[in-house]
Amino acid sequence: QVQLVESGGGLVQAGGSLRLSCAASGRTFSRTTMGWFRQRPGKEREFVAAVEWSGGTIYYTDSVKGRFTISKDNSKNTVYLQMNSLKPEDTAVYYCAARQAPDAVSSRALWDYWGQGTQVTVSS
Repeated sequence: QVQLVESGGGLVQAGGSLRLSCAASGRTFSRTTMGWFRQRPGKEREFVAAVEWSGGTIYYTDSVKGRFTISKDNSKNTVYLQMNSLKPEDTAVYYCAARQAPDAVSSRALWDYWGQGTQVTVSS
């Protein structure tokens, strides 16, 4: 079992930045692939970014490339999502996810554990 707790969401103006954190417990964090998804109003939950448990391979959805950065700190059992140059269309509930496999995938059905979500609102 893995428990995930997100923090760091909030309200920010367009062009601003936020950093989301996800603290994990219950499984060897170094052998857990971590990711972030988001659910925008009226939309399905979608993949945003992921880092494989080795830390060597990182993936982003096209719409956030160059603006968002995912990182994993095994010493703190925490994964981060640094979000810069935020846009109103980034407004969503952001979910942390964990996968008991070495590879990252974009399909939410293949992720094993989820956090409760944190709201990010970007005003224009």
